[in-house]
Amino acid sequence: MMVQTQAAHENRGLVEVLTQTEIRKKPPVNLVSRQIHPENTVVEVEGVLFGGPQFAVIAGPCAVESRDQLLATAQAVKSSGAAVLRGGAYKPRTSPYSFQGLGAEGLDLLTLAKEEIGLPIITEVMDGTELDLVEAHTDIIQIGARNVQNFSLLRQVGRSRKPVLLKRGLMTTLDEFLMSAEYILAAGNPNVILCERGIRTFETATRNTLDLSAVPILKERTHLPLVVDPSHAVGDCRYVCPLARAAMAVGADGLMVEVHISPETALCDGQQSLSPAVFQTLMDDLRLMAGLFHRVL
Repeated sequence: MMVQTQAAHENRGLVEVLTQTEIRKKPPVNLVSRQIHPENTVVEVEGVLFGGPQFAVIAGPCAVESRDQLLATAQAVKSSGAAVLRGGAYKPRTSPYSFQGLGAEGLDLLTLAKEEIGLPIITEVMDGTELDLVEAHTDIIQIGARNVQNFSLLRQVGRSRKPVLLKRGLMTTLDEFLMSAEYILAAGNPNVILCERGIRTFETATRNTLDLSAVPILKERTHLPLVVDPSHAVGDCRYVCPLARAAMAVGADGLMVEVHISPETALCDGQQSLSPAVFQTLMDDLRLMAGLFHRVL
C-alpha cells in the first residue's frame, strides 16, 4: 500500500513537471486572442463606441497649457465632429527641460472642459502613484508608448474600472504589444483600446514610421478595438491628414489626432498639431470616405 501511494505521488509530480513543460512550450490561448473571443469587443465611453461601426476620433492638444487654450481647442474639435477630447496633464518628455505639463491643475482643467464642452476626456497616467487622481478625472486612461512594458502599471490599470488606451512602444513587436494588453485583461479590465503610433526604424524623414500593416494584422489576431495616432508617428502636420485617411482605409476603428488652437505657439509638439481649420477639412474628408468602408462618423 505504501509503495502504491509513493508511486502515485511520484506520478503526480511527473505530470506536474510535464504540464509545466508543455505550458512553456505552448502557452495557453490568451484573453486578447480571437480564438477565444471571435467577435469584436466594443468599448463604450459615454456613448462613444470603439470597435463597432463608429469611426471614433479623439482630438485635442498634446498638452493642457491653460484654461483658454484647452476650452477653445475643445470647442473647435467638438464642432468638427470629434468624439473624445485628448489633453496631457502629465507629459513624458525626452528632455527634462521641456514643458512637463500642469499636473493636477491640468486634470482640473480637463474636468472643466468636459463640463463646459461636453466631450469625454482621455489623458495619460505615467506613474502608479498618480493613478487614483488621474482615474478620478478622466474617462479613458492612456498608457503611453514609454510605459507599454511597465508591467506593474499595466496590472494597476487592469484593476481599474475605466477603459484603457494602450499605445504601442517605439520598439515593441506586435506579439509584445498584445502581451502588454494581456496584462491588463488578465488583471480584470476587459476594456482595452489599442493604439498604433509609429515605431522607430532607420528612416529619418519622419519622427517615427507609422506601421499601417499593424492594423489588419492586429485586427486578425485580436478582438480588441484599434485606433491610429498619425500625429506622433510622423511628427509633421503636413503628413497627418493623408495617414489619417489611410488609417480608415486599412480598417482602424478610429484616430487620435493632435489639434491646437494655435500650433505655432504650442508648448508641446506644435509642429505635428493640426489647426482647427485643417482638422475640419480632415473630418470632412473622413465623412466622405466613411460609407466606402462601412463606417459611421
